[in-house]
Amino acid sequence: MAEIVGAYFTSHVPGIGGAIHRGDQQAPYWKPFFDGFPPVRDWLAAMRPDVAVVFSNDHGLNFFLDTMPTFAVGAAAEYRNEDEGWGLPLYKPFAGHPALSWHVIEQLVADEFDPVTCQAMLVDHAISIPFELAWPDVAEWPVKLVPIGINTVQHPLPSARRCLALGRSVHRALASWGGDERIVVIGTGGLSHQLDGERAGFMNPDYDRFCLDHLASDPDALTRHSVHEIVRLAGTQGVEVLNWIAARGALGPGAVEVHRNYHLPISNTAAATLVLEPA
Repeated sequence: MAEIVGAYFTSHVPGIGGAIHRGDQQAPYWKPFFDGFPPVRDWLAAMRPDVAVVFSNDHGLNFFLDTMPTFAVGAAAEYRNEDEGWGLPLYKPFAGHPALSWHVIEQLVADEFDPVTCQAMLVDHAISIPFELAWPDVAEWPVKLVPIGINTVQHPLPSARRCLALGRSVHRALASWGGDERIVVIGTGGLSHQLDGERAGFMNPDYDRFCLDHLASDPDALTRHSVHEIVRLAGTQGVEVLNWIAARGALGPGAVEVHRNYHLPISNTAAATLVLEPA
């Protein structure tokens, strides 16, 4: 049977990719963030996952405001990264796991979710940067990808409670998968930040620490805020915490924290890295 080895969560700010491209990992501005990743890499090397189930949000590469699914699941054999206009290099293609993707889709539909199924999907910085942080300088990615997209852009947004339920449905799919793969769950985005409007530059360390402190032991605590309350607490783009909440649900009922790093600001964002294992 397949085994869920744990979950890795990180911010995915495009500026991180720029820092990697320039070799700025040890520059004073960036070092506190990048110093959080050697433990993540050591943990992944020890866990040896074969598949990554990634919860992220699309930034206009696949979907725009005129066509924005609440939930989308990739079921492609390969996912390519393309230019988003940030000046970042193109990253390596990602091998998919269509059979597992369809198993996840079938479970979601059985649990009365209605995901958009994508047999062709592009990958933007929300996935490519977390992979580059976790597996730098590899010739090819060491895991196959099952991408799950959550709308964090166009209102109405799914509630935190709905996203946690989505993740728990994915957990049921992974727990019933008949393969022998070792699976890592990844949640990307955030934490608190707002890039536009009167509150541009807004960050909220208190809310971020609330999320980090409760994600492992009591993820339901993060669902007590409405989406509009999360926008108020975390900023317009801080609603990307929905990706973390869904990923936590996919990990399973119990979890323990094995690594945490938190730093602000990077590119007007409160950035965090977290590793959880099943309890």
